[in-house]
Amino acid sequence: MKTTIDIPDDELRELLKNTRAKTKKEAILQAVREYNRRQKLKRLADMLGTFEDIITQEELQKMRMDHKWPDRM
Repeated sequence: MKTTIDIPDDELRELLKNTRAKTKKEAILQAVREYNRRQKLKRLADMLGTFEDIITQEELQKMRMDHKWPDRM
């Protein structure tokens, strides 16, 4: 999608320096991807501790000790 935006020169120079991108487009794509990645991580972190049906550490340990489960190689 083509978009025309006005980005302050000093901000764009800093972005190019920080991303080490060779082009403005590459620098902006890296910044957008990083922003989206951080937003996904934030949503995941917000969910931390909200699951009720997840196995506990004790249940996992018992399952690993159970002879029905094959040993890892």
